[in-house]
Amino acid sequence: MPTTYIKAIHDAMFEEMKRDENVFVLGEDVGILGGAFKATEGFLQEFGPERVIDTPIAESLIVGAAIGAAVLGMRPIAEMQFADFISCAYDQIINMAGTLRYRHGGGAQVPIVIRGPSGAGVHGGLFHSQNPESYFLSVPGLKIVAPATAYDAKGLLKASIRDNDPVLFFEHKYLYRRIQEELPEEDYIVPLGQAALRREGSEMTFITYSAMVHPSLAAAERLEKEDGLSVEVIDLRSLRPLDWDAVFRSVRKTSKVVIIHEDRRTGGIGGEISARLSEECFESLDGPIMRVTSEDTHYAFSPPLEEFILPNVDKIVAKARTLAAY
Repeated sequence: MPTTYIKAIHDAMFEEMKRDENVFVLGEDVGILGGAFKATEGFLQEFGPERVIDTPIAESLIVGAAIGAAVLGMRPIAEMQFADFISCAYDQIINMAGTLRYRHGGGAQVPIVIRGPSGAGVHGGLFHSQNPESYFLSVPGLKIVAPATAYDAKGLLKASIRDNDPVLFFEHKYLYRRIQEELPEEDYIVPLGQAALRREGSEMTFITYSAMVHPSLAAAERLEKEDGLSVEVIDLRSLRPLDWDAVFRSVRKTSKVVIIHEDRRTGGIGGEISARLSEECFESLDGPIMRVTSEDTHYAFSPPLEEFILPNVDKIVAKARTLAAY
């Protein structure tokens, strides 16, 4: 039976808690309610209140408690009910979790996962739609993951739980029940830091991740059908560490690049990727590096206004055609 993206996340946590008694979950409504999106449904009945902990509405407390437990040998999974509110735990994440291994000369580790339901497209408005990954991209000591498929959501979350460093796991709400696929019955992980080649091409590269993988693939198919343009699509999957070898290899092959992400343009990861490509692949480029991103504004409740703000297939196709004609 096909597994949805949210069920894949549920199953990853459930199986890891079965496998390792040091794994536990904490967050707002993760216990009795089973999570706002039902990612932890049934966990309280299976694992009990000592391993499924409902917390006050205090993100700094949630992450701080997770860090303390991790230092003592546990492997907590801390849920931010909406990723927008991860900013309330910013100090704990960047000054505590991100620095602890370095501060102790490698003698301490913080194996925590902070799950953040992120992204727009569900008309959640300005407090329930943001993509906060860029807030953390420059912080050493952190790992950042953003899956696009159910297979990756399960495999990457399992790998994150088993990792000995703090991992920010940004799962996209729009994908929760919109995509599904058959998953292996046996245990598997997807290693952190490895991009996926979602589509082979020879004339242009799309670099993307998370929910934007899907419109990027649709745009690539449309461009091939209507323009005869061969587009390669790279799904980053992990943003820190980022698989630069896969990115450079594709760009050196195709010579033209469009970076597509849902986060806002200013300060988004697309700017960093563009700078690195200019440094490492300048001689291979045959046109300007282009971006398709959200507009530099707050997300909207209004469906037409939200659609205006977000990237989509039409915007990606238009940008690619401009670049192809360069």
